[in-house]
Amino acid sequence: MSDFDNAQTMEHKKHNMPSWWEERTLAQKILMGIGFGILGLGFLALCGWIVMLLWNWLMPDIFGLKTLTFWQSSGLLVLTSILFKGPGHGPNPGQNEMKRKRKLKSYLQEVESQKQESAK
Repeated sequence: MSDFDNAQTMEHKKHNMPSWWEERTLAQKILMGIGFGILGLGFLALCGWIVMLLWNWLMPDIFGLKTLTFWQSSGLLVLTSILFKGPGHGPNPGQNEMKRKRKLKSYLQEVESQKQESAK
């Protein structure tokens, strides 16, 4: 087993996620995926509804703008997300790459130090 495999095994044991996931049957995994999908869609619908309520409560009275339907507010939410967040994920997509590079560098340093200790 290589050093990389050992590090992955230690990481999996640390979080205990793979064993939890592996204990699930295929049917349970599919049902969980469907459930999370439904929850995600419900969350998006809730966000669109909140935008609609806030817009219709504030904007017509303050600025004299028209009221929005649910679908218009959902579209507005998507548009603002694209415009202000950009195509990347999260506010600073390059930050995740920097974290991965730091982890890899520390891992390589750890492996090198272990090799040097074993050579002594």
